[in-house]
Amino acid sequence: MMREKIKIYNTLTRQKEVFKPIVKNHVGMYVCGPTVYGDPHLGHARPAITFDVVFRYLKHSDYAVRYVRNITDAGHLENDADEGEDKIAKKARLEQLEPMEIVQFYTISYHKAMASLNCLSPSIEPRATGHIIEQIKMVEKILENGFAYTINGSVYLDVNKYNEKYPYGTLSGRNIEDTLEGTRFLDGQSEKKSPVDFAIWKKANPEHIMRWPSPWGEGFPGWHMECSAMSEKYLGKTFDIHGGGMDLVFPHHEAEIAQSNACNDCNPVNYWMHNNMITVDGKKMGKSLGNFINLGEFFNGSHEKLEKAYTPMTIRFFILQAHYRSTVDFSNEALQAAEKGFTKLMNAMETLSNILASDTSTYDVNTLQEKCYTAMNDDFNTPILIAHLFDGVRIINSIKDGKGSLNTCDLEQLKIIFKTFVTDILGFIPHKKSSGNDLTNEVMELVLQLRGNAKKSKDFDTADLIRNELDKVGVQIKDGREGSSWELK
Repeated sequence: MMREKIKIYNTLTRQKEVFKPIVKNHVGMYVCGPTVYGDPHLGHARPAITFDVVFRYLKHSDYAVRYVRNITDAGHLENDADEGEDKIAKKARLEQLEPMEIVQFYTISYHKAMASLNCLSPSIEPRATGHIIEQIKMVEKILENGFAYTINGSVYLDVNKYNEKYPYGTLSGRNIEDTLEGTRFLDGQSEKKSPVDFAIWKKANPEHIMRWPSPWGEGFPGWHMECSAMSEKYLGKTFDIHGGGMDLVFPHHEAEIAQSNACNDCNPVNYWMHNNMITVDGKKMGKSLGNFINLGEFFNGSHEKLEKAYTPMTIRFFILQAHYRSTVDFSNEALQAAEKGFTKLMNAMETLSNILASDTSTYDVNTLQEKCYTAMNDDFNTPILIAHLFDGVRIINSIKDGKGSLNTCDLEQLKIIFKTFVTDILGFIPHKKSSGNDLTNEVMELVLQLRGNAKKSKDFDTADLIRNELDKVGVQIKDGREGSSWELK
């Protein structure tokens, strides 16, 4: 499997590094999941699909993987700030529901969307509200170690004090001065010692719905605290991989590093991985900007920006045809190109299943396999992998057209390559043919048979007429050494 050659781009060091797990043959991976107060959108799909492929490839490489992805169901305030209303509580107030009704509804919605995209379930999916005790204990330890202070029932991490022992800003490249310049802070309007400090426990105002008892009074954990506490509980004080969107590098992941160092005197993560953004007209797609498209709207084509509906596998192909660290800009043209590419790939796999072996091979299947592994070992480079798979598609179509051949061994290996990389690692599953039901297939088989009979009788005018008329309605006939087949263009 060449597992020893897997390289990961580490946001912390800003370079690719050979992956070496802490425990031999085992991988601990934590990925930041959704805050469940709205329907999942394309921006949620990208990290889910990205780290689903990482999960799949590490398992394929014979690692035992513990994949933890959290559900944020409390503590995430508006604008990712230390002040303001909890996003879930606000939604509950507007809908006149209990917060946990909001959480349940949108968690189910998220799970359904991820299942449609064929994302595997994580090994553990912890919720912030289920780990309040662990978060309180971590806050107590940070206070005990002298890196935090209490004021008016809230607890803040003292970033300046922390920076005296640990360099602050190692992940994002921001130092305290840079952070101060970008912080709006008016004298007398905050209880924090410094605007760079951040809440690790917040006192609940009287109107705040979600609150828990603590040594500092009733309140709730800071947003960053949940991931530090839950990753430590399930993966240890230091673990292998932490993933999430690039928008989380600062402040969320930077805060996680500070919290874990302040609590345990060790860096929590060896490899930080961040996927880039989905953009719409050059701007990040997200709920806060109001420019998001729900996955359900993609699947049924109901959003005004969509020219048609797109299947979950088209969305998956659209995301994976770009490297996870590159931006992907939404457009109908790009989605339709992805749809065509995915259909071509699936048609080739179906053709491959019907190809017969020959005595000799005119293609080098071993080299194709090596190229596919090399692409995945190079920081999970799915667009390069897909390009190599389309080299395989050309081989398949060439053999179908009688212009090449594979012997029994090579043909079986090519089938294994496509199953391994297309199905098992990239996670693609065939569309149900939009041509419809069994009756349609039977009718088309009859048409092909009639056309075949016409050719045998040397009635080429009729054979050409059938092909040309089908072409006008979007059905392409392909003639090969092993007979004729049809597909939608």
